[in-house]
Amino acid sequence: MKKIITVVLSLFLCTSIFAAELTAAFVTAEAAKKNSVDESVTYLKSQISKMTSQAEKRATWIFLASLQEQMAYFDDAQKSYAQAAAIAAGDVEGMPKKSNEQIVLDAVRCALSSGDYATADSYLNSAVRNSKNANVQAYIKLYTQWSALCKADDVSGIQEPVVMLQAYLKVDSMAAVKPAVLLTLWYVTGDTSYSKEITKLYPKSIEASIVKGDAQLLPTPFWFFVPKSGEAEQGTGSIAMPEEPKQTATQSVTTAPAKFTKWQLGLFRTESNAKLLADEVKAKGFDSYITTETRASGTTYYIVLVREDKNGNVADRLRSSGYDCYGVE
Repeated sequence: MKKIITVVLSLFLCTSIFAAELTAAFVTAEAAKKNSVDESVTYLKSQISKMTSQAEKRATWIFLASLQEQMAYFDDAQKSYAQAAAIAAGDVEGMPKKSNEQIVLDAVRCALSSGDYATADSYLNSAVRNSKNANVQAYIKLYTQWSALCKADDVSGIQEPVVMLQAYLKVDSMAAVKPAVLLTLWYVTGDTSYSKEITKLYPKSIEASIVKGDAQLLPTPFWFFVPKSGEAEQGTGSIAMPEEPKQTATQSVTTAPAKFTKWQLGLFRTESNAKLLADEVKAKGFDSYITTETRASGTTYYIVLVREDKNGNVADRLRSSGYDCYGVE
């Protein structure tokens, strides 16, 4: 009898283990242990298909999208956010809380970052536009003007969005996005009154860090190709750098070898856009070229790179010329 009970108990425990719900908290923790971001992404996608709980699936799609966005995989990120928003389920324990309206706005932001304003507009014109949430409505208005800026072919095309953004500064209901509105106006007009207002009213914001030069805007199609009526000049940075030791007469001065062999300037879905940037920096004396990368989603990106030179100061020269860049070994 004891033997029978033992066998039955063992079978019950095994069944319980295999029947246990796969949770977003567990899957995301396992993804963090992978050796690379691409491995984490592949693992997360494989686990989502095994989940039976819609809420857990939704939470995992959100995590995957945020990971893809942080790595500048904007096209993939907007699709993952859209997958999450399409699931009618609530939040789950141990994961960030987000409404479906917020997720749709995340998808809009990523679509704009990849230069896909048509997809951004489709999201903005979905049910989210009927939201009763004031902050959601503020972001809808902001992103609508960002989309309008994306569509502008020249400076004349940005006039109407600029007027709308200026009007938003005077509306209390737009307070949630005011730092972003100010940053946009500063960026497209070069008017320092906007940058001064950012550092005065929002000194600890990411927008203030960008204005000061402590942070850089990612070189995405949205920020790079929007026509500008003036040049927005960043500060040189407010973070104090340690002084270099002084050389004595007997010490020889050597230049440390460059850590990176090339520098990435931008990542585009359209080859012509990548070529515009590559040709522009080449005309300024940099050794630029384009390479491609096809992601697991099947999307091919065109990456603009600049080779390091023997002096090892290409990154400094690029940034002095107004181009943000990221080292690639």
